[in-house]
Amino acid sequence: MWLAWAAKGVRREPEHFGDQELTLVYIAKRLSDALRLEKVLTGANVDYLVEPDKYSGGIIFRSERVGAFFYVNPATEALARDTLRAAGFKPYETA
Repeated sequence: MWLAWAAKGVRREPEHFGDQELTLVYIAKRLSDALRLEKVLTGANVDYLVEPDKYSGGIIFRSERVGAFFYVNPATEALARDTLRAAGFKPYETA
């Protein structure tokens, strides 16, 4: 039974958060980073939402790319950012 719960993790659907304004904490540009970050957040028991979205990338030749955008409830933002840093990720910072 515990394994069935663990397999679900704490990745949530948008409906779980309702009308809450979520905070962007990370943009994964590679699938391997997104998968690793999911394990990290699940291990820390942080509820999160991940959605694909577009971002601009490249230095010389700018292009539009798709990444995995990770959002959390503002109440758990500090925990999520600390967890990301401890795992070697650089959290997204607004400009």
